[in-house]
Amino acid sequence: MPRGRYSLHDPHDHTPLGDEHFHCAPGPSGWRYVSQITTPSGDHSGSVDLALDELGRTIRLQLHAASWQIRGAALEGVTWVRTDPTGTYATEGNVKAHAFTGTSPAFLVATTRLLRLTPDSPTTRVRLVAFTDPVLAPRTVDQSWALVNSEAHTTDNGPLIVDEYQVSALDTGEQHTVHIAGDVVLSAPGIELEDLETPPSPPSPPDPTI
Repeated sequence: MPRGRYSLHDPHDHTPLGDEHFHCAPGPSGWRYVSQITTPSGDHSGSVDLALDELGRTIRLQLHAASWQIRGAALEGVTWVRTDPTGTYATEGNVKAHAFTGTSPAFLVATTRLLRLTPDSPTTRVRLVAFTDPVLAPRTVDQSWALVNSEAHTTDNGPLIVDEYQVSALDTGEQHTVHIAGDVVLSAPGIELEDLETPPSPPSPPDPTI
């Protein structure tokens, strides 16, 4: 069960945004990720609880940030409820999209588990609903993903396969690189892995579903 800490920062000006303390693990029905997010001063600022099925589809998503909450799942596309703690301003949403995304590294791993790309796979387009901080406002985004390289690194626990993905925003053409080993993000824009207590879990076997 990988357990560790990511540091989060603004990908443009590198302003520190805080830390995400996480643990994640594969299970009999898929994969689960749970984290607590803190500000640069150490105050609690949010949490993530994401569960996927064996095909990488979202069984359950629970996000907390500031005074807002999201509960969602893959249902007729993706469906969610966004609310404040009292439920006064609850709103429902549904989009014909493949999955959710956001600032948490969990969403990058989730997208790779959904797409299950190989170096021979064509560039794959995916539609996602992004929840933007600090109010978890939903926004639909279209991206393309390609696995451009897989490289084995020798470690004390055996070979570690690091996958390099090229991700493109289809509305702006902006491209960035994401490095993932199993179910742990090693580096991505705005994300750095600072601590890892146990090795990553192996990736899902290739079996494209989109």
